[in-house]
Amino acid sequence: MKIVNKFFLTGLFCLLTVCVFAQTQDSISVRQGETQPVDTATTKKTLVYLLHADTVSYDKEVMKADAQFLQGDVCFRHDSSYMYCDSAYFFETTNSLEAFSNVRMEQGDTLFVYGNYLFYDGDTQIAYLRENVRMENGQVTLFTDSLNYERIPDIGYYFDGGLIVDSLNQLSSFYGQYSPGTKLAIFNDSVRLENPNFTLYSDTLHYNTESKIATILGPSIIVSDSGTIHSSRGWYNTETNTSLLLDRSEVYSGDRVLIGDSISYNQDAGFGEAFGNMCLVDTAQKVTLEGQYGYYNERTEYAFATDSARFLEYSQGDTLYLHADTLEMSTLDSTAREIKAFHGVRFYRTDMQGVCDSMQFNTRDSVLYMYDNPVLWNAQYQLYGDTIEIFMNDSTIEYAHVIQFAFAVQHLDSTYYNQLKGNDLKAYFEGQAVRQIDVEGNAESIYYPLESDGAKIGLNETKSGFLTIWVKENKLEKLKIWPSPLGNLTPIPDLKPEQKTLKDFYWYDYLRPKNKDDIYTVVKKKVEDAPVRGDNKFKHEE
Repeated sequence: MKIVNKFFLTGLFCLLTVCVFAQTQDSISVRQGETQPVDTATTKKTLVYLLHADTVSYDKEVMKADAQFLQGDVCFRHDSSYMYCDSAYFFETTNSLEAFSNVRMEQGDTLFVYGNYLFYDGDTQIAYLRENVRMENGQVTLFTDSLNYERIPDIGYYFDGGLIVDSLNQLSSFYGQYSPGTKLAIFNDSVRLENPNFTLYSDTLHYNTESKIATILGPSIIVSDSGTIHSSRGWYNTETNTSLLLDRSEVYSGDRVLIGDSISYNQDAGFGEAFGNMCLVDTAQKVTLEGQYGYYNERTEYAFATDSARFLEYSQGDTLYLHADTLEMSTLDSTAREIKAFHGVRFYRTDMQGVCDSMQFNTRDSVLYMYDNPVLWNAQYQLYGDTIEIFMNDSTIEYAHVIQFAFAVQHLDSTYYNQLKGNDLKAYFEGQAVRQIDVEGNAESIYYPLESDGAKIGLNETKSGFLTIWVKENKLEKLKIWPSPLGNLTPIPDLKPEQKTLKDFYWYDYLRPKNKDDIYTVVKKKVEDAPVRGDNKFKHEE
């Protein structure tokens, strides 16, 4: 129930985020360093007024224009804006001015712009400020050497490098724009956002100085002490250190990387939740966890995957492909991992294939545990029983241990099978083939001795306390049974159908995964082939 709630809440959270994200993009028009045209038909033109100056002079011969030269404590007003400077040229006929030295522009009591030079056009209401420009709006300050400020849309933009600083972050880029009214900023080309906890590098970024949310719209990298994020679309709340990352973003943490169509990530908690084609890669252990949904906790190093979940282990070149309804991966220590698989387990590797209800694999002791109706195949051999333990050595099978009820079958041809049965069974491997099988307790066997030309002599049936066979090139090389063995040989022509199999014999080849893609195939045991054995030895961690 906990997982269902998590799906619902996170889905609602993503839906609301996408709506806000779309509105944010629609409300901002990106400018690329060029003055945007003002609709003069709907803009009411008003005059720029000179309020005061220490001296006023006029020399048309020298200026070649209708200009007044003003010096000392110069002040202009245009509507609600005031402009101050040490000296200026005032062009009444064009309703414009040039201001020099200690330039200050004020709009209301919230916006202040400073610089060494200003050209202001009263008709278009655009201010061009140059050299040591500083725009202040509450806790937000913009620094640049070239700033154009348009009063009508209330947007200032630079196009030759600039910096915006607020109470939490510092953002720089080659091109940028800021709207004091909406508190929205746009950055393009060589964008850098510096936060106490991380640094964000981007090609295109939108930023709200009020909410402190950065909207990623181009290839971006976020670097912090905990790891690195690669994303080309999404948003990042720089105040809460939470984010929604889209378009196959990647979250790196140590030797692991979390990838997904979308990722909800909390940097402070070290928790990433992935939706759609989730993939967690451990480059050190050479394992991969996949699913349509999953999450990873960087603090506990615990991972979860479901919906077409798959685990891959490729440390020795021969990859193990394992599928189950649910997969979990946890860290035991710096070198050991534990994998748990629940319900509908199917796995494939070139030297072994298997099915069971639940499975556990510990990289520390290299033992793979199969629970609840486990079946294991190797070439012509099939092993099944209550529980199967597979002991690995450098990713190759050393031996398989079938505990309590145990059955081994070798398919010969047609309807003929060599069979071993007992309380406990161990199958030892040499390379990728079975070399020796030991049976302990109530050992029974059926096998077919062969002539030199491969023809079957008959059926040899034995019973004993213990049994060992040695196999070479998939043929019986030697048999040892003890103590007090019983046996008999029945010629092939005299065989009755019921003599050809031991009690509890089943041939499950129709369940066997044929390749790495066949692990997703849902195959159920036939009713007549479905003995219920064993219990789930471990619990699913909710």
